[in-house]
Amino acid sequence: MSENSISASLGPSVTMSQHTFTADFGLTSLQVSKERAVMRVDLHDKLRNDAGAAALGMLTTVVDIVTSTPALAACSPDWTATQDLSIHTAEPLTEGPVVVDTHLVRIGKKTVHVAAEIFDGCGITDMGELVTALDDGALRPAGRGLVTFARLPRAAAAGSDHYNPGEWVGAIREYPSEHVEGSIYSRLGMHTLDAHTGVLELDLTPFVANMIGTIQGGAQALLAEHAAHTVLPGFVATDIQAHYLSQVKVGPARSHVTVVRETKDHAVVDVRLVDAGADDQVLALTTVTLQRLS
Repeated sequence: MSENSISASLGPSVTMSQHTFTADFGLTSLQVSKERAVMRVDLHDKLRNDAGAAALGMLTTVVDIVTSTPALAACSPDWTATQDLSIHTAEPLTEGPVVVDTHLVRIGKKTVHVAAEIFDGCGITDMGELVTALDDGALRPAGRGLVTFARLPRAAAAGSDHYNPGEWVGAIREYPSEHVEGSIYSRLGMHTLDAHTGVLELDLTPFVANMIGTIQGGAQALLAEHAAHTVLPGFVATDIQAHYLSQVKVGPARSHVTVVRETKDHAVVDVRLVDAGADDQVLALTTVTLQRLS
């Protein structure tokens, strides 16, 4: 299929249902090929940070979701779990929609690597037009990411028999937006135990769980981002490096923040996530870079 003529050759649109913390993202995806997927996401006030731009945890969530489809298409019938995820933003994404263009980088026996480029859609909502604009270099770059997935037996994901991205090439999949109460941070119901050291908790519930029963990687990133903001008010998170080490077995997930560097214009923090209900087993080690609000 020629990507330049993709708007004329798209397959049927498939409408999906959901009610998780991403239910008002207005997620719409197109599997351009088995190796490439594009996702469009609404950008409204509930999904912005204190600087008025797309929240880093929201971007991480979207990247985690859309990069999984080339990974799953490549390693079918295996399943995948996010192992490492990094995002480095170039400039604040303020207009929207958020557009993420992903490409399979490498597939190995144990891991799959997928790259992501993040763009400001600048008001374009049609998926065919967005892909054409991406191919023409017409969209505003907002960041880059790379995700490494571990390969797992498909049996690890309950109810995943219908989820086969390799069969979706040319089809648009839509998740109609549903109302979700609260901002991208408050909706998760995170509890602050110690603001000074960034000790926050996030319960394991269906609202934040993924198909293998653990807290979704994006929700964990939101916990890390919010913990960093709690320790350093007046800063906003811009970059994240996350290493996911184990799954949440009991919960809640609990954050611990260490400030590595704080200057006049930026800061770097390490955020350690543990399973508070399972002897503080380490869930993820993350490094978050923040910029001071002007």
